[in-house]
Amino acid sequence: MKVVIPGGSGQVGTVLARHFHANGHEVAVLSRVLRPAPWKVLPWDARSPGAWGAELDGADAVINLVGRSVNCRYTAANRRDIVESRVRSVQLLADAVARCARPPRVWLQASTATIYAHRYDAPNDEQTGALGAEPDAPDTWKFSFDVATRWEQALEAADVPRTRKVAMRAAITLSPDRGGVFDVLLGLVRRRLGGRAGDGRQFVSWVHDHDFIAAVEFLLRREDIAGAVNIAAPHPLPNADFMRALRAAWGARFGLPAARWMVEVGAWLLRTESELVLKSRRVVPKRLQEAGFAFRFPTWPEAARDLCARWRGERGA
Repeated sequence: MKVVIPGGSGQVGTVLARHFHANGHEVAVLSRVLRPAPWKVLPWDARSPGAWGAELDGADAVINLVGRSVNCRYTAANRRDIVESRVRSVQLLADAVARCARPPRVWLQASTATIYAHRYDAPNDEQTGALGAEPDAPDTWKFSFDVATRWEQALEAADVPRTRKVAMRAAITLSPDRGGVFDVLLGLVRRRLGGRAGDGRQFVSWVHDHDFIAAVEFLLRREDIAGAVNIAAPHPLPNADFMRALRAAWGARFGLPAARWMVEVGAWLLRTESELVLKSRRVVPKRLQEAGFAFRFPTWPEAARDLCARWRGERGA
């Protein structure tokens, strides 16, 4: 295949590009930052047409991962950038795909599990999941839902009749790569800071990088699947249990917990938002499983053991 990955220079994009390239596929990454890579990397600003558009004509798939990081304070300027980076890139790609003589047969579009409500009582699937934020939810949590909604609305509005569209409502993708979410979480555990956050009841939805890759390949093949699809392991678990399993996988006996006020202060000091840690994300992959997708790492303890072993192996630790 030929796969074009706008925004493919981040952690998730690198995981995908590395996999497709290693398996003999042609990969073209569109990125603001040009770094040496074994695959083709082309410049684009995610705002205006350019020579990159030719890469789409004749490509088999486009996987759009563009979006300014939400790991920041939600100031007015940052909120504008977060929304515009997502919506504009979708609109730009829609125009480019529409002009193709041979458009990609499938468009996988990044979305997010934060489109679902903060809840403990029941899991969120694509059909029965509770969308939106509760009336008394913090303003930052409501913003996250608004971002996700506008992102998917832009994809739905894309007039590309010859291209199948899938919105990937992905949970956090965990890989042992440096600087990724797993690397950060394991860093807390290694420093004996990996206890529960807040009361630890909030659910953590996650997906192992091998399963994320397999799910992407599954969605590329399955021509009968379109629309929103949850990409998350089938067994989300409370934060306290999530961190306990990670400590056990690493061999750490203790992890200092962080009270809610400590999380709030820490988020302010790190110039990020506590919502990334405290919001309960209880998401399950109903459509994937009903379509026959089988997870290699369905539960967190076994996934954590694999990721810890790979982290050690890559660093010689």
